[in-house]
Amino acid sequence: MEKSEKLTLPEILACREVARSRLVAVEEVDLKFSNGELRTFEKIKGGGRGAVLVVPMLDDDTLILIREYSAGTHNYQLGFPKGLIDPGEEPNIAANRELQEEVGMAAHELTFLQQVSLAPAFFNAKMDLFLAKNLYPSRLQGDEPEPLEIVHWKLSDYKSLLAQPDFTEARSISALMLAIDLLKGE
Repeated sequence: MEKSEKLTLPEILACREVARSRLVAVEEVDLKFSNGELRTFEKIKGGGRGAVLVVPMLDDDTLILIREYSAGTHNYQLGFPKGLIDPGEEPNIAANRELQEEVGMAAHELTFLQQVSLAPAFFNAKMDLFLAKNLYPSRLQGDEPEPLEIVHWKLSDYKSLLAQPDFTEARSISALMLAIDLLKGE
């Protein structure tokens, strides 16, 4: 693979909010590229808090997933526990908190897998992915509007999980594949 030339970031000429909801703000950003081209991009303004997603392992071959309502697709999705990092909270602490809130378990062992981004062309959102092992019962009150369905799945049968019509979220799929590679020692 060839190394690319060092790219020069575009100059930000102006930035203005053009829409706001309870959850997001949309900004227009006027940019000047190094070749002189001018463009206006729209992006969702990020809060900068970050988020976490946890791949919990009940034992060496059992994943714990949750099924919860997803407003964006108006259906129930199967995935891993996830949530925002609270102000001042470290990502590993947030991961263990989300695990307790969503599946009623905490982890003695949390391993950082990777940080991923979500639609970086439009959104400044980063998520830290973790593998959780050596679990023990511990429940914290979460903010979900209804009880989450807990689903156990054999890691050795991960290909059938990937084929499930309600296991489609890219962050959960990425975390699963990273966890598999780590567990295989790759």
